[in-house]
Amino acid sequence: MKVLVTGAAGFIGMYTARLLLERGDSVVGIDNFNDYYDVRLKEDRAKLLAEYDAFELKRIDLADRPAMEALFRDGNFETVVHLGAQAGVRYSLENPHSYIDSNIVGTTNILEGCRHHGIRHLVYASSSSVYGANTAMPFSTHQGANHPLALYGATKKANEMMAHAYSHLFALPTTGLRFFTVYGPWGRPDMSPIIFASRISKGEAIDVFNYGKHSRDFTYVEDIVEGVVRTLDRPAAPNPDWDPKDPDPASSAAPYRVYNIGNQEPVDLMRFIELIEEGLGKAAKKNLLPMQPGDVADTWADTSDLTADVGYAPGTPVEVGVKNFVEWFADYYGNGPVPGD
Repeated sequence: MKVLVTGAAGFIGMYTARLLLERGDSVVGIDNFNDYYDVRLKEDRAKLLAEYDAFELKRIDLADRPAMEALFRDGNFETVVHLGAQAGVRYSLENPHSYIDSNIVGTTNILEGCRHHGIRHLVYASSSSVYGANTAMPFSTHQGANHPLALYGATKKANEMMAHAYSHLFALPTTGLRFFTVYGPWGRPDMSPIIFASRISKGEAIDVFNYGKHSRDFTYVEDIVEGVVRTLDRPAAPNPDWDPKDPDPASSAAPYRVYNIGNQEPVDLMRFIELIEEGLGKAAKKNLLPMQPGDVADTWADTSDLTADVGYAPGTPVEVGVKNFVEWFADYYGNGPVPGD
């Protein structure tokens, strides 16, 4: 296939593009290389992809409507994996407009491109953040998710609703994947694994929110992208049993699906920190702090539908995943500072 991957210089985007290339697809990747975090990391991810003859990189902002229209007009894409977005829960408190530009305007441009250019399947990134105030565990896509606690989660929920409208109106198959705490080598430096590893390695204290009483469905990045590609190969179809009098949020009479994608095994935050300590050979100094605005205490993904439909089966224990991450961290950053930390 010829696949468009947005956010290709991002964490999950790079791994997704690489897996598609390794199986023989051709990939056009776009990214705006913004400075939300260290641009050097994005450039280095892009260099890994540039080693593949079937990869082409375009520096385009999702919110640039003329550029996006030209991309689809000239691209001849068969499928789209839309991973580009303004990420981060806490940053949405400081710069909300960037989330509207990237996540709402940008996704509109993607949907319009798919609508007008015969795209067979759009797979897009949603987030566990949509569950917000929900506390019924594990989180299920068959539950309502209408109370996000931060603008980031609200934009991701909006993306799901926008996708449904296009699936209904234009018979565009769309599948949303609600990602749960993805980690691993080449991860984002604004996320806790790199923040923890950087500060522990320098002997500095780490901030541990909710007094460490968090659990997260930490999911290794290579397990995630295996699920993304499996999903891409199975275009969403209408649910023949969908009942408008008792609507299932995860499916529709239109070609629309939403899945959770996670490890389905929550890990206590303190255990995750302990594994980083073991990998670095250093103990962490901890500042135990209250819960931050927009954060949630626990996450836990029910991935049974994704397993049943595409054979998704994450297989990387957290002990192995954190070991791989710490080895990459030590190799990539060495004894130098992590930009932005």
